[in-house]
Amino acid sequence: MKSFAPLDASSEELRALVRRALAEDLGRGDLTTRLTVPEGTRARGKFLSKQRLVVAGLPVVAELFSVLDPAAAFQTTVEDGDEVGSGTALATATGAATTLLAAERVALNFLQHLSGIATLARRLKEELSGLHAQLLDTRKTTPGLRTLQKYAVRVGGGRNHRLRLDDGILIKNNHLRLAGGIRAAVEKARQLRPAGCEVEVEVTALAGLDEAIQAGADVVLLDNMTCDEVRRCVGRAGGRVRLEVSGGIDAFNLRAFAETGVDYISVGALTHSAPAVDINFRIEPL
Repeated sequence: MKSFAPLDASSEELRALVRRALAEDLGRGDLTTRLTVPEGTRARGKFLSKQRLVVAGLPVVAELFSVLDPAAAFQTTVEDGDEVGSGTALATATGAATTLLAAERVALNFLQHLSGIATLARRLKEELSGLHAQLLDTRKTTPGLRTLQKYAVRVGGGRNHRLRLDDGILIKNNHLRLAGGIRAAVEKARQLRPAGCEVEVEVTALAGLDEAIQAGADVVLLDNMTCDEVRRCVGRAGGRVRLEVSGGIDAFNLRAFAETGVDYISVGALTHSAPAVDINFRIEPL
């Protein structure tokens, strides 16, 4: 049984997103297919992995085929969250050749991108094995794709930070300059926050951490600090506040930051820089 939260887009949202993606790619129709493939041709296509990867996005592709042609059959052979090797069949689509060819690029774009995010998240999650720190994503997402990208992070084993600005309070540098500093911003946020909502504030130095703790922050984000600086902050905090670290973190230094004792590590690259994985869609006539 998969432990990640399911895709939280409504069926209407997902269908609208898929329709926009298809319209963007199809334009007024598939000219090449219309001119070269005999009318009425039926075909079967298999999605095949061409590298080791963590699968994500199969429900999106299923919706795509449903939108494009309700008569097309789409059957998965693995599930989102499965880690598979090269040459593994992920899913099969059967129907009109025109449907399969029209769906090909959009389906692969979704599947390669989301599986790329899940694969990177799984790799980074494994780097944290045996340590306390939890892997978080950020709001550095592709406009319009945030729900899908954050779903892929969960599939890979990471956790979501805020989905939207209304999901939580995170006071960052621009807020601090406008609000009059750490103490003023944190104290005001604590006074006015909705019930049950924690206050997190970003700091860039040890002095900022002290001020945030004194002001009553629940979580402090240590931004763009070195491992040595983060380690000193962990010692200074002494468990009085939870600590998150962010900025310049990748697969090469992730574990070193986790070993400082922080509670959370947020990695923007999970959604803005995850490389697409290699997946092929091979179509054969029936």
